[in-house]
Amino acid sequence: MIARLRGEIVERGPDRVVLDVGGVGYELWCAPRTIREAHDHATFHVHTQVAEDTLELYGFATMEERAAFIRLISVSGIGPAKALPVLDGLTVSQLAAAINGGDVRTLSAVKGIGKKTAELIVLELKGKIAPSAASTPAPTPRADDSFALALAQLGYRKAEIDLAATHIAEIGQSEAPLPERITLALERLAKGR
Repeated sequence: MIARLRGEIVERGPDRVVLDVGGVGYELWCAPRTIREAHDHATFHVHTQVAEDTLELYGFATMEERAAFIRLISVSGIGPAKALPVLDGLTVSQLAAAINGGDVRTLSAVKGIGKKTAELIVLELKGKIAPSAASTPAPTPRADDSFALALAQLGYRKAEIDLAATHIAEIGQSEAPLPERITLALERLAKGR
């Protein structure tokens, strides 16, 4: 997975940039604010989204924005097209405050997020985005956070990640090294329900 890219922005669009890294142009989908604030030579923290027939890269100015994006797309019905406008309309601190405070009105003021979607975001993410995430360094992830993050980067949703974590616990492999747990989880998820 691509986690970070540093290079020169050679193209800018309203919601994407092309970043030249050593002669290779990477197309990154970004929140408009990220594009506006980026210098010509920039570093992006990247989330790789793999689907059946596509591989897309999403770029963020900070690791906290990337983590918030991953949390948002873990919510049922929230894909990248809805998550990016949220991060354009709200900083990570504002997003965390709205979610943790149950502020549906602030969330539903974001373009493309209605009241029901805002309520779902609050329900699923309350307490999962730290209020001070934008002003403090990202904490070293615990093993379970790394496990969930790795599966989320592979495109699995929260329910699937929870299922995999339960399976790992049931077979007594919770303390196994991360690569081994990921392999076991992928084997379990490949079998389906």
